[in-house]
Amino acid sequence: MRLLRSTDLALRVLMRLAVTDPSTPTTRQVAEDMDVPYTHAAKVVAELQHLGLVDARRGRGGGLSLTEKGRTASVGAVVRRFEGDGDVVDCEGGTTTPCPLSPACKLRGALRRAQEAFYASLDTLTLEDVTAAPTGPLLLGITRRP
Repeated sequence: MRLLRSTDLALRVLMRLAVTDPSTPTTRQVAEDMDVPYTHAAKVVAELQHLGLVDARRGRGGGLSLTEKGRTASVGAVVRRFEGDGDVVDCEGGTTTPCPLSPACKLRGALRRAQEAFYASLDTLTLEDVTAAPTGPLLLGITRRP
């Protein structure tokens, strides 16, 4: 299974904010730290804010910080929100012809169970788990210093 770029970026933004020193970085600083386009980071931060995981304050003294909900959210829940509820494969065909095996296919159910097992394995992880040493200190090492 391959994650969407927005899912990957959302997880990295959350991890980055989980280890932030007392200063609060801006979206632009986080984008630069992670070497991603600002526009992508801004869209992801807006969604994280909408989900109540990140607080974004504008203006002087503003910046990004994790909310309490963000600190305790499971990695699996974040991945589900960004990836959506869709199946691993598009058996219905979307804009193309549906798969002729759909009425009797056993593969679709097996792939769905594998997808759920993937999410379930992430449900037990929190940001604290994935930012513990050695990851946390490495994240702090890549942040820009004033």
